Amino acid sequence: MATFNNNSNNSAALSEELAGQIGESETLGVQLRRMAKKNKLAVFSAILLILLLLSAIFAPVLTPYDAVTGNTAERLQGPSFEHWLGTDEMGRDVLTRLLYGARISLAVGIVPTLVSLIIGVALGMTAGFLGGKVDYIIMRFADVMLAFPSLLLAMVIMYTLGDGVINIFLALALVGWASVARVVRSETISLKESEYVEAARSMGMNPVKIMFRHILPNCMPSLIVLFTLNIPSAILSESSLSFLGIGIQLPNSSWGLMVNMGRQFFNQAPWISLAPSVAIMLVVLSCNFLGDGLRDVLDPHLNNQ
Repeated sequence: MATFNNNSNNSAALSEELAGQIGESETLGVQLRRMAKKNKLAVFSAILLILLLLSAIFAPVLTPYDAVTGNTAERLQGPSFEHWLGTDEMGRDVLTRLLYGARISLAVGIVPTLVSLIIGVALGMTAGFLGGKVDYIIMRFADVMLAFPSLLLAMVIMYTLGDGVINIFLALALVGWASVARVVRSETISLKESEYVEAARSMGMNPVKIMFRHILPNCMPSLIVLFTLNIPSAILSESSLSFLGIGIQLPNSSWGLMVNMGRQFFNQAPWISLAPSVAIMLVVLSCNFLGDGLRDVLDPHLNNQ
């Protein structure tokens, strides 16, 4: 009985020691506050992204106009007090379509990126932790995916599946997982040799629990940076697909589709294409600035320099 109690106490002490080793570094909240003090541009970018997201969510409250139907008597009117960004070829308010289009464009940036992140994390951790043939098969498949230009591969998938919002989600998610898997695999290989992972193995902990309890939390800083930097890539891919006519289709509205629909009226009404183009530029720059700021405070290699 005494031996059993001693073993239990040793296991509990070892578990506490493992938790202490993992929690020695700064918490995420402390790192974000440090970023807010050092990088004002990243903070401004985060605020701008939040405002754009809230504007998209509350679009029916912010504008009195309908995004689908318009007044042909008001077609191609320039910016005014009634229509701040003018009207399009069907007399629809451009600002209204911009706000409603932000719903799809931002969703296309966030949802496929999140799905590709989940797939990449699962495959990357599995490849790095197990190694051997499993690692070889997963990484060679990832190499095949990375060998093709992402936009070209997304076009092939869209031509195969057909247009539509769900198909764009699937196409961009399938295109983006390979780069995430490579990053997670490299971090898993280095982390699995650490002392606390070796201690967890010696305790007989399940490999799946080790990956998700001890390895994944230490990969989170890199994953957060990847998430913010991959969002603009997905938005640009959707915009390109919609511009080519194989992305979002009417009556839905996205920024890429608005640019495509307005290009034939560019000489007469340039605001139709310029407004969504500026919106795309702002979101892409904001995500990149925010990603750079997060990388500066979350990347341990940069902090040690």
